[in-house]
Amino acid sequence: MTAVIDKAAIEEAAREPRWWEAPPRPVWEEEPSRAGVAGKGIVLVGACLAVLFPLWIVIVTSLSSKKTITEAGGLVMIPKDITFIAYQELLSGGQVTRAAIVSVGVTLAGTLFSMTVSVLAAYGLSRSGSLGHRWLLMTLLATMFFGAGLIPTYLLVQSLGLTDTYLALILPSAVSVFNILVLRAFFMGVSPELIDSARIDGAGDWRILWQIVLPLSRAVVAVITLFYAVGYWSAWFNASIYLGDQDMMPLQNVMIQLVQKQEAPVGVSQAIKTGQISALAIQMAVMVMALLPVAVISPFVQKHFKKGMLTGAVKG
Repeated sequence: MTAVIDKAAIEEAAREPRWWEAPPRPVWEEEPSRAGVAGKGIVLVGACLAVLFPLWIVIVTSLSSKKTITEAGGLVMIPKDITFIAYQELLSGGQVTRAAIVSVGVTLAGTLFSMTVSVLAAYGLSRSGSLGHRWLLMTLLATMFFGAGLIPTYLLVQSLGLTDTYLALILPSAVSVFNILVLRAFFMGVSPELIDSARIDGAGDWRILWQIVLPLSRAVVAVITLFYAVGYWSAWFNASIYLGDQDMMPLQNVMIQLVQKQEAPVGVSQAIKTGQISALAIQMAVMVMALLPVAVISPFVQKHFKKGMLTGAVKG
């Protein structure tokens, strides 16, 4: 009896990898073609230009003279007759200078306070044996979904006597539950054996937190610090409802008055009226001053984003 040979089965068996051969890789793990690499490069360059081109226009316009802005009909794309008169007027001691100092002070003080509270709360909630940590955690989680609302919050701030004070710019939004949860998840990933060995050596919770947990959590601490700092620097809503004195306004509120309401800052309005400087150059210069700190600090913290956020969000 002659066996029937299935050529298709033989060819299929020949294509199957042997046990000593590596299995074929998925498509997304294969080496990209030259066309794929070129396409990715074009997309990335286009995305970078889409982000940098508006910023370039803002910076060039802020450095342009009134004649150049008038000839361009508004925003300037090609640098010509570069001048720093807009920045000199803004930093000559008027309202913008005072607002920048207020923003820097609120950002530094607020970030320090928020990080202190967040780190302490996250470390306490990361220890399973701490008193009432489960109920405190549930209470914090509830605040992420249920809020008191604007009017009760305003009445609380007013009853505490915080209106027309800089504390009103810090305390109502001092702590983010999301940031506490990210810190807690990272702290829970610290080796328990390491903490137990420190306790055997006589270290208390303060020393464990300062000398063991925080040094091992530099990445997530750097990321959360940047989040708080950017939040305080960019905040404008609290100042608009809690502050009535224009001399106490931070930089973002002055920028809103200048760009949206077309109100010239005190100390610069006379230069605009006399034609010494363009109002558009002043607007662009204020925007650059508001963006500059974040643009300078972000690259130094960028390397921590992947490790800090992804690891902190996955652990625990």
